[in-house]
Amino acid sequence: MSEPVSALNGASFQGFATIREIGPLGMITLRAKGLKSLDKAVKAVTGTKLPAQRRIEIKGDRACGWMSPDEYLLILPYAEVGAALAKIAKALAGEHHLAVDVSDARAVFRIEGDRADQVLRKLMPVDFDWLEPGELRRSRAAQVAAAIWQQDQGFTLVCFRSVASYVMGLLTHSAQPGSEL
Repeated sequence: MSEPVSALNGASFQGFATIREIGPLGMITLRAKGLKSLDKAVKAVTGTKLPAQRRIEIKGDRACGWMSPDEYLLILPYAEVGAALAKIAKALAGEHHLAVDVSDARAVFRIEGDRADQVLRKLMPVDFDWLEPGELRRSRAAQVAAAIWQQDQGFTLVCFRSVASYVMGLLTHSAQPGSEL
């Protein structure tokens, strides 16, 4: 079996903020709503509770993010996705749900530093003055769909793998020294 690789092989850029592509990262899209065992399934995989609307619950290298009224993004180590899908199937057996490994379909970036928000302010129609730690926002980065959340002196951005190079270009251009807001 071949080793997994991230979309851009860990590309990074140092401008007035640091841009890093991280990964490979395990990600599962879980579609379910109002199931009696949903909390138990999420906790078994991530160790977190179900997040409230537009929130992300983080515990170490695992997280559960609210994506829509019936969709959650589960984040965990890449090597554990298969076992996690089995845990979800067992916990939600007989209940209508969909759990899919989307790890290889996504790219993940970290934007870090004291002015990390400035990089994203140029690209996204989000009011960063009101974005709280633990809040997950689905929006657009220029022309592509993206999800972001603030964490540990920076932001994590998730987009489709097919546009990873484009997003890296946007982020590095936006973080060029001398272009601070």
